[in-house]
Amino acid sequence: MNDASMKEPKEIDKIRAAVLSWYDAERRELPWRSAPGHDADPYAVWMSEIMLQQTTVATVKAYFEAFMVKWPTVSDLASADLDDVLVAWQGLGYYARARNLLKCARTVADTHAGAFPDTVDALLKLPGVGPYTASAVAAIAYNRPTVPVDGNIERVVSRLFNIRTPLPGAKPEIQTCASLFADSERPGDFAQAVMDMGATICVPKNPKCMLCPVQEYCDGRKMGDPSVLPVKAPKKVRPERRAAMFWLENANGAVLLRRRAESGLLGGMMEFPSTDWREGDWPDSEECESAEPISTEWICLPDEAVHVFTHFKFRIQVFVGKTDRIENTDGIWVQPQDFPNYALPTVMKKVVRHVVTHRE
Repeated sequence: MNDASMKEPKEIDKIRAAVLSWYDAERRELPWRSAPGHDADPYAVWMSEIMLQQTTVATVKAYFEAFMVKWPTVSDLASADLDDVLVAWQGLGYYARARNLLKCARTVADTHAGAFPDTVDALLKLPGVGPYTASAVAAIAYNRPTVPVDGNIERVVSRLFNIRTPLPGAKPEIQTCASLFADSERPGDFAQAVMDMGATICVPKNPKCMLCPVQEYCDGRKMGDPSVLPVKAPKKVRPERRAAMFWLENANGAVLLRRRAESGLLGGMMEFPSTDWREGDWPDSEECESAEPISTEWICLPDEAVHVFTHFKFRIQVFVGKTDRIENTDGIWVQPQDFPNYALPTVMKKVVRHVVTHRE
């Protein structure tokens, strides 16, 4: 990379001014973004930043608006039930974010009298708030001179400074370079401006350099092909896990669901009973039998239900069975038409579709 010190303070100032000027003319209208000249709502900023992790703006808009209608203040959210939050969160994925969302809201309501802290250090002490979110809330909601680095800003900065170190190793260099732009003048607008630039101009493929307000300062562009930046390390082969899952119906047509442990993957969500999810061979008959919710005649459906998580591919053999019992079972009985009222993650919805498809 070009050493960050090679960009003189005057050049940094020019880049900053050009970015802000572009933002004043081209800023995106987003439901969580305050109008020019108006103070940002820390609750809205925090909510949007948590939702936007690993999720696109287009997807988040509707969820954000629905959450703000249902829980317009952090105190309203703090008083919500976890099940209600998880159901409202369905489709956004990474459900640990939803659990931490509620924990954080309760902490703010109980410990901070309903007001979000206004410094990075204090924000970092909240549940589910990492360095990026803390910096984003501090800059956008409280005008603290800090530059949060999300994927968009990471891309813009790596190209501006021609950082060739592969990710994730390049993150400290990118953070150092981004920090050069920290300033008490409009830090929130600058952060949102670079986010917008990364989303609309400095895009991953075929960046629109001719529209970029800082093209003359971009070392990556001067080197030829900025689209290769940031450099990413080769992807690892995604491992596979397998499990047997059990669809049990009672005499009333209700299906057995159980709740996953609060911690870990899909914590607190509802699921169908299953064997352990593990790498290697399919569960053998003994393992399946020990995981069956009851002893009955189980029929293995053809094919598999498949879901891809971030770190592994999950293959599921689905068994269907029936029982006359309606009580004294480890779980709850739910009519299939009522599934939308429960926090069923996407992988479980695929199991539902698998059952419906193979029973038609």
